[in-house]
Formats: sequence, C-alpha cells, structure tokens
Amino acid sequence: MLRAVWAYFLKYLRLNLVCLGLLAALVSTEAHAAEQSPEDTPGPHGAEARVIAVKTIDDRTRDLTVSSPAMGRSIPVRVVLPASWSKRPEATFPVLYMLHGGADDYTAWTRETDVEELSQNSDVLIVMPDAGMDGYYSDWFAGPARWETFHTTELVRLMEKEYRAGPSRAVVGLSMGGFGALNYAAHHPGLFRYAAAMSSYVDLNDPIVRLVIGLSSQAVGVDIKQVWGDPVENADVWQSHNPAAMPQSFRGTHVHLSVGNSMPGPMDMGRHPYVILVSMLGEAALPEQIKKFASALRAEGVRVTTHQYEPGTHSWPYWRQELHRIWPAVMRSLGLPASDSPDGRQASLRARIR
Repeated sequence: MLRAVWAYFLKYLRLNLVCLGLLAALVSTEAHAAEQSPEDTPGPHGAEARVIAVKTIDDRTRDLTVSSPAMGRSIPVRVVLPASWSKRPEATFPVLYMLHGGADDYTAWTRETDVEELSQNSDVLIVMPDAGMDGYYSDWFAGPARWETFHTTELVRLMEKEYRAGPSRAVVGLSMGGFGALNYAAHHPGLFRYAAAMSSYVDLNDPIVRLVIGLSSQAVGVDIKQVWGDPVENADVWQSHNPAAMPQSFRGTHVHLSVGNSMPGPMDMGRHPYVILVSMLGEAALPEQIKKFASALRAEGVRVTTHQYEPGTHSWPYWRQELHRIWPAVMRSLGLPASDSPDGRQASLRARIR
C-alpha cells in the first residue's frame, strides 16, 4: 500500500514541479588512461596556492587553511594522512579527493562517516576541500568563484608539492559533490582514475533539476545565472557542465553511480518525519536520469558500475554504507590492496550491481 501511495505521489510531484522544487530546496545534503598533471595555469600574476595555517586534529587528520589566488581568499581543506606517512618520509602516495554536498562543508565526510577508521590501514592521502554552500564545483560565469581551478589545479599542485601526493587519483562525491566529481573527471581526462557520484543529479536539462538548483541557490543567496549564465542565452556553458551531455569525455575513467529508490527503510528510523519526507524527495528524481546516463556511458565504451539500492533516501546513513561498499574498488583503482570493508561484505540492502 505504501509503495502504491508513494508511486502516485511521485507522479503528482512530476506534474507539479514547483512543489517538488520548494521542498527539495530545503534538502541539506546530507586499462588506465595516462596520468595527468594539473594544467600549467597558475593564478593571477603567476601566484600559486599556499598553506598559511595548519591545525592538528589527531594523529592523521589536519585542517589546512589554503590561500587561493583563484578564489581570492583562503579556503579550508581537511586532509587525512596515509597510514605509513611518518614511516616513509620519502614516499609519495595516491590521493582520494572527497567532495561534500550542498549546504555543507569540508568537515562533512569525517563528521558523518568513519572514513578515518576505514582508511587506517591504507596508504592513501585523503583530501577534503571546502566548496561553498552552493559553489557547484565550477568556475563561475559571472561571479568571483573559481572552484574548479582551485580544486583541480591549485590544490592538486599544492598536495604534490607539500603533502607528497602522487599521480594516481580518485574522486568521490555525494549530491552536489558527486556532480562536481563527474564534471572534474570529464573536464580533465586522465586526472582521475576513478570517479564516484552518490545520489547526484547528472542531467542539467531535467526540468526538476533546473528548478531545484535554482530554488536551492536562492535559499543561500546565490543567483544560478552567476554560476553558468542564462540557461537559454548561455546554453553552451550549461551543457559544458552537464555530465549527461558529454558521456564521451569519461573514457579512461572508471565511473561509479549510486542512488536509492527514495523509499525509507530501517536506517531512517529515529529521524523526524519531515526530515524523512524531504530526503525522500531529494532522491526521487534521480534514479531514472542516472540509469539513462549509465547507458550513455556504456555506449561510449566507458567503464561504469551502478548501484541502485532499496530502500534508500537522500541521506547520510546510505552514503556511509555506499562508501564502505565501494572502498575496495577505490583502493584497487589507485593500485592499493583492496582490503574489504566489513559493511561492504555484510550490506543489508537489496541491490542491483552491474
């Protein structure tokens, strides 16, 4: 009965995009290609990003304050050091970039998951940069933000220079961060061996996605036209940031896409009913566009894996479990031992993986 009601509700929402947009705007998100080096495009006047402060959180975790010429200000970045960082002072290490979702910050992954414990035996450098409440992981069309340049050029170079980052990289993101992971992989072929997007919109031409993005941006004081220009007059800019419009650009990268069916389950227990409803709405429009995107990637010869799970809402309990599930694959992509995650072996979700 609940499934039938929910199916009818989704159909109703698709006919009333404004209702969905207003609610979803409240969601707080919760063979390898040749390795590529960041482009030789330093910031203004040849300046490069530099670390101006370091705060030690624990034995492996550091919070960096990075002065970014591209952004024109300082940006916080959290790093988790490799397991043998101290024992191997001359070694370089593969890097995992982890991108947060909208209405969140650089502390999200360590605040909401056990990634530090998960990586305790892995020789991987984990880098978690801030990206603004609604920065969209883009160099803005009409605004001052240059997030993509900061993340893919300045920060990559800085990690290589000061934190012994090697040329093997993977990127994982959720919601807005998954959108960023896909765009970065598409715009910079060879920069990442593996790109994972959890519960992410992948088609900017979807009217629901456009409405939700516009409304959620307004909620934090951002005009989406600053980010990519006018959707009609600057359609080329929008399409250049639309993963679904450039499936061929992912060749050489292993792409992983995951999404829930929007139905709540045991992991949603104890949350306020309104929060559950919003997290259901946040996931509802994603499965179909992700399925189409995966098919387009396969048609272009891209190595792609998908995981559509049920139940599953737009919320952290499912993203934590997905991180455990993909961890062995991420490590293998970086040339590291694929130690199994206990949650990955004993996942209780019924899933379709291919």
